Amino acid sequence: MAVLSAGLAPNAAAADAQSQQWYLSAMKADEMWKVSTGKGVKVAVVDSGVNPNTPSLKGQVLAGEVPKALAYKATDDYLGHGTSMAELIVGTGAGGGLKGIAPGAKVVPYRIALKGLTNKADKEKAPNEASVIKAVADSDVKIISMSFTIDVAYPEVEAAVKYAQSKGKLLIAGTGNGAEEKNFIGYPAAYPYVVGVAASDESGKVAKFSEHGNYVDLAAPGIGVPTWCDETFRSYCDGEGTSIATAIASASAALIWSAHPNWTANQVLASLIDTAGRDWAKDDPSTYLGYGLIRPRKVLENSAFNPGPASTDPLARENATGVTDEAGNTPSASAPTPQPTKATAGGKTSAAASTSDTSDNTATWIALGAAAAVLVIGGGAFAVIRSRRAT
Repeated sequence: MAVLSAGLAPNAAAADAQSQQWYLSAMKADEMWKVSTGKGVKVAVVDSGVNPNTPSLKGQVLAGEVPKALAYKATDDYLGHGTSMAELIVGTGAGGGLKGIAPGAKVVPYRIALKGLTNKADKEKAPNEASVIKAVADSDVKIISMSFTIDVAYPEVEAAVKYAQSKGKLLIAGTGNGAEEKNFIGYPAAYPYVVGVAASDESGKVAKFSEHGNYVDLAAPGIGVPTWCDETFRSYCDGEGTSIATAIASASAALIWSAHPNWTANQVLASLIDTAGRDWAKDDPSTYLGYGLIRPRKVLENSAFNPGPASTDPLARENATGVTDEAGNTPSASAPTPQPTKATAGGKTSAAASTSDTSDNTATWIALGAAAAVLVIGGGAFAVIRSRRAT
């Protein structure tokens, strides 16, 4: 069962959601938007559905581009989670709604069965992850944003991921939010060719719930970010999770791809890796922050930025090695049961739509006897851990 990767704090309705989007100033969004808004780039949001009628998403959701066989209730969000992710990516900010990092981009919504979907008929009619990824691979969507996790690998989903990669798509997923209970390996982030994104707070500290391992590739803001409280879309709550980080990373990639439409997915990712904030060698990534904290502004401000060869996979080493646990062992890559049609949009514990989660929202260093440094990312200070990746 897949899990939503954004949790919601109780009683945290935001009177002014945009004023709570601290990362916009930290990442210097206004400066980035002078160069790129993500125009011309489509992002598939594979989630609980996307409500296209929130003020911030009007005109931003391309529901008509979802293949008919996979379009069942794609615009009926049963959790509010998918809509939140879409707003974080392409929201216009209209009506006091969220401002997306890439407001010029568009979202194509795909509704899968996550843990919060209780209607049996809806569960049966919802497409599975493998079918959705294959369909997106055959479209002109460039980025596949997946804010959910599951602790089992399924061959058919992995095959779909590899197919999407072969078709030039950039796949991004949250690493998961269970590190405080059990640091399980989270899929689809852990599949080869998927960019695994960890969550950080306003100071750049790794969230203590953020899953870690050698499948963490990048980190992005994932704490204290407004998201819809639930499927009623009446108010925003204080959200946290690697799903938020995933959305922000996906939007960052859209900004870069829009500015450089002739780049490949490899080059877009390479540019994010090259400019990520870190205090360690690029060839020695962290198990908590991967190659570092995303800084798309560093790419956009340099019109002559060299992203490297179009065909070179920036994650070649990880993709060849595969996922290993903390002991360096490779877990089973298959499951004895069929791939489920329900996934869980991962909250810190279970479902992101839960408003009864009372656990502490603060983040902490997860250092393994290593020194930390503070790097300036955009207009804010983001602290970075030096923790070796086990490969």
